Amino acid sequence: MESTRTTPAHPIRSVCVYCASSTKIPAPYFEVADELGRLLGERGLNVINGAGNIGLMRAVSDATLAAGGTVTGVIPHFMVEQNWYHKGLTKLIEVETMHERKQLMANLSDACIALPGGCGTLEELLEVITWKQLGLYVNPIVILNVNHYYDPLLQLFDQAVEEQFMRPQHQRLWAVAETAAEALQLVFNEPLWDPTLRKIAAI
Repeated sequence: MESTRTTPAHPIRSVCVYCASSTKIPAPYFEVADELGRLLGERGLNVINGAGNIGLMRAVSDATLAAGGTVTGVIPHFMVEQNWYHKGLTKLIEVETMHERKQLMANLSDACIALPGGCGTLEELLEVITWKQLGLYVNPIVILNVNHYYDPLLQLFDQAVEEQFMRPQHQRLWAVAETAAEALQLVFNEPLWDPTLRKIAAI
């Protein structure tokens, strides 16, 4: 079996946070989003997100700013035209497409944390995991499994390995946290991925 070599962790200055924009979700998800934002802000970190002005995205942004951190929002122009953007962010970057948005968010980040979310959050998470598998993103990816939300996805990953759609080594592309504090600890402790491991991207 080939090993999954990694390199030591690097300084963390900016953390990309993927999360829901829904306002209808249960309160415990907002509580964890608030806590995560506060912890990131207290560390003086810069949060990278999609600049949304509602849901968990806004909760993380507001808590980060209130705790002394900064927030850089990346948003397509058509969303700005719909007035879907947070007007109190440290920096707002407008792009043309959703593809540019996701690429820039990853490029600006030293790590990613995925809170629960819908199709957009799932798509962002799976894309950055795929980039890491291909050696295109090497930074820590943490799945914050609030209220066991991500259990079905993690079970699907297990099935993918069991049925040889993925290698067992690929389960080290991400780490799983149960709390905001654990997620932040993993961001700082997870090693960088070795991009030469793209050679085992396929089975």
